[in-house]
Amino acid sequence: MFKISKILFSLIVMFLLVWQLPACYNFFMSTPVDTPFTLYSSIARDFASLQTDENKKMHYRDASGNEYTEEQFDSILPAFYYRQLVTDGRFPDTICGISVTPRQIQLANFTMRLSPLDLNKPKLGLWQMLETMSGRVDLELPDDAFRITSDGIEFVKMETNTVDVDKSQRFTKAMKQKGFEFPALSLSGNPTDRKEYDEGYAMLDAVKKLYHVKQTVGRPYVKAISLPEGLVPQHLFITEFPSRKWLCFLTDVEGYLWVVERESYAVKPTEIPSFNPSEESALIIGNMFDWTVKVNRAERECYYAISAKDYSLIDSLSYETPVHRMLGLTFTTSKDKFVKPRFK
Repeated sequence: MFKISKILFSLIVMFLLVWQLPACYNFFMSTPVDTPFTLYSSIARDFASLQTDENKKMHYRDASGNEYTEEQFDSILPAFYYRQLVTDGRFPDTICGISVTPRQIQLANFTMRLSPLDLNKPKLGLWQMLETMSGRVDLELPDDAFRITSDGIEFVKMETNTVDVDKSQRFTKAMKQKGFEFPALSLSGNPTDRKEYDEGYAMLDAVKKLYHVKQTVGRPYVKAISLPEGLVPQHLFITEFPSRKWLCFLTDVEGYLWVVERESYAVKPTEIPSFNPSEESALIIGNMFDWTVKVNRAERECYYAISAKDYSLIDSLSYETPVHRMLGLTFTTSKDKFVKPRFK
């Protein structure tokens, strides 16, 4: 019995060492990586960045090494700093040869985060579908929720926890008439009333065909979206930006980013190199002239500038972000919310 106790004690100690020693080492030996805030400037035709040095002095420069004053830096990024330019009376009449107003800049600006945590977190399997044309200025949350089964879509009245058979049948029939094959493999929506408008859901059916589904004046609106030959969607990201130009972004099975334009439902590729949205986070800061896309890859922070007109690649830049870690046992990660043993 004493020997068994010693063996168990030794195993517990070994387990704790494998778990805690690497964690302690990584905690005390890690150093912050300070990469500069970076955006592409269509005025300078280069990446522009700002960074604070060890003396707390702010430096404004472009990737070619040119230094700027704070006011000059505002002027080469007029879409990002448009409010400061308006306040100072320095907002230009034209940008890149195009006549613009502050309101146009405001509507065209957007920020989009693609996080592995959002893709890998547990799914509840229940969503809410708002009314897109209620006749009211403010959106209202519905009194029901829906789930998608292998047979169709079911709306459940939350107060009584009963299925709304009539509504479920109407939506299921409309979706099947457009060719939707149940169940849905993926869907993306933003069920909140804290936004300017609602576009419902982008959905992938059982054979990975893309659909737009929403509720309009109480009736189902279903649109089958034609995909370019060879495109196999993997992840969907509804947008609902103020400009209302895009319905959603999507990544395919190879990790390339595509955009779905709202009015035409055209699906167009971007020239951003492929990435894995389940493992690598991305940040898109866009305006009416260009988008800056930051992808956090392994030991590297990559920036891509693409044209807002045709999504072609304009320029790229990267910063090294080396991480020296001791391998060990962990139970959590920033990429999902599951608690389970992992060795990394």
